[in-house]
Amino acid sequence: MILAAITIETPETVNTVLGFFSKGGLFMWPLLACSIVSVTIMILRGLALRRTKVLPALIESEIERLAPGESPERLSRIVHHDGSSLARIARVALQYLRSPRSENVEAVQTRARHEMVRLEKGLIILEVIVGIAPLLGLIGAVSGLVHVFSQLGLSSGASDTRQISRGIAEALNATVFGLSIAVPTLIGFTYFSRKVEVMSVEMETLVVELINKCYYGRSSREFAPAKASPGSSMPISTPVA
Repeated sequence: MILAAITIETPETVNTVLGFFSKGGLFMWPLLACSIVSVTIMILRGLALRRTKVLPALIESEIERLAPGESPERLSRIVHHDGSSLARIARVALQYLRSPRSENVEAVQTRARHEMVRLEKGLIILEVIVGIAPLLGLIGAVSGLVHVFSQLGLSSGASDTRQISRGIAEALNATVFGLSIAVPTLIGFTYFSRKVEVMSVEMETLVVELINKCYYGRSSREFAPAKASPGSSMPISTPVA
């Protein structure tokens, strides 16, 4: 019985949606494209910004477990086979452990900026859609009003009323569709931007903690470059495995 009711109601719902879309005019098509792009990006960002993809609990706990001055060999093995953002930044920090601390920090900052770009990928498109969806809806509304006023006085009776109602429907449908796209897109953009910001702060805290523990108790003399003997090249620091 329930299935029969659903079967009866579904065509009516589809017809209502199609009727709403068809009455909205030409600008409903770019708005439909904006809605598809917005939903796709939010789904992809939701999958990419999962905590396990950015801040794996195993690496986080290993950094916190590491004692100051202790060899980070176990952590190095863990991050070597991990593809998360935290793992990539930690790999850079571990590779530059034989370099001066300032050079290590600079290399880590460069990698962190690269990871921020990866995490924010697609958010600019959401921001653009938030701005243009209401404007497209407004253009559709103006287009509908143009149709209304262009038909005034050209016909009489029921045909005139029908043309006016079509123009008003076009104006209102385009406006409603534009706002219905902009509002959830704005919510998604704000949510993902805040999530990236929070995760970046957490990654920065963990990497700073890792560098402090790895350089604990080391003097600056350890990192002074050795003098090259005649005919030999400057020693090259090898990254810690």
